[in-house]
Amino acid sequence: MTRILQNLLLIGIIITLQQSLIAQTKFLQCVGALDSVYSENLKESRRFFVQYPASYRVTSNKKYPVAFVLDGHGLLPVVNLVQGFYSGGFMPEMILIGISNSEHRTRDLTTSKVETMYGMPYKQEHGEAAQFTEFLKSELIPFVEEKYPVTSFRTLIGHSYGGLFTMHTLVHHPELFSNYIAIDPSLDWDGEQLLKEAQVKLKAHNYKGKSLFMSLNGQLHNQNPAVTIENVMEDTSEFTMFPRANINFSKLLKEQASGLQVAWKFYPRDLHGTIPFPSIMDGLIFDFKWFQMERTDKFNDPNTPKEELRAIITHRENKLQDYFKYPVTPYPEDLFNALGYMSMDMEQMDKAEMFFKFAIKFYPTSSNTYDSMADFYEKNNKPKEAFKMVSKAYELSGKVYYKKRMEALKNK
Repeated sequence: MTRILQNLLLIGIIITLQQSLIAQTKFLQCVGALDSVYSENLKESRRFFVQYPASYRVTSNKKYPVAFVLDGHGLLPVVNLVQGFYSGGFMPEMILIGISNSEHRTRDLTTSKVETMYGMPYKQEHGEAAQFTEFLKSELIPFVEEKYPVTSFRTLIGHSYGGLFTMHTLVHHPELFSNYIAIDPSLDWDGEQLLKEAQVKLKAHNYKGKSLFMSLNGQLHNQNPAVTIENVMEDTSEFTMFPRANINFSKLLKEQASGLQVAWKFYPRDLHGTIPFPSIMDGLIFDFKWFQMERTDKFNDPNTPKEELRAIITHRENKLQDYFKYPVTPYPEDLFNALGYMSMDMEQMDKAEMFFKFAIKFYPTSSNTYDSMADFYEKNNKPKEAFKMVSKAYELSGKVYYKKRMEALKNK
């Protein structure tokens, strides 16, 4: 059986196994390990939940981008589910931090003080978003970065008041996060006060390299189904303040937020309570659209010249570093290995060598990359070079298999 056929069969087995495991475990998943930090700013202990990506290993020194999820006690499982299905090809694997807002939610997430609400005196604690931002900035983020293997590339996700807070952070503290997802944000708060602040603040910032996804639910008027997305801006009643504020803000961002990548989406079939699920999926895919692999057809075409493939790999390497602001491996180790072996099977030795060398470059501590390079040298009748590669693999892993292979190569 050729290695190409073996690889195809292996891929089919893996997909089947993954679907089987999903079917078996979807009702057994436990998301997020509980942690907490005491906040001097808030004068209280704050709980949060930590979810590692599937590839995380305790023994690895790999670090991951991080997503902070407001109302994490409810939304973290959704973000984790989306990551499980879409990470790799559509978005990077991330460590998820689900911040609990089950207590003091209105206090922490609303952005200004109001005296009345719907014509009645408003007595509930509120309007302390600036204080909660300081907690994130000076306490939670440093705590997470010290304790967990995360990088400085951060995403913020919030729904309703959490969406309002997300927009407040974008306007007043854009340096804290790279990506933002504001799900059905309550931008009507305090007579669209944040919109008024944004009209001044947006011009002062350069949002290059940052992305925002905003969404709006389909219930535009609670009492008049004749109000649609086409005519909602013509309505001046308090019943449509919520959608009108949302639409006004999205227009302002597109006009004045220099460099910001903005996507706005209306979900006509969803309500305020159901919109988080599709918004999280669409929002993460949009915010990381630059992460998605490009020109994969060129790797599948055996007629693609080696130098063109090299240029694609190098372009992706540079692109990811530009966005993340630190070096990132452009493709998984297994993909480089698979491409190397497939090229060998097709007798395209120059391409095979290139792919194996890329694997060593990007995964220099993996014994498997050197073992694969040894296979290449052995196939091309270069036992001395193969011996050096296996020796390195043995040095890294200490596996008996590599020691025995070294002894076999000595006799060639």
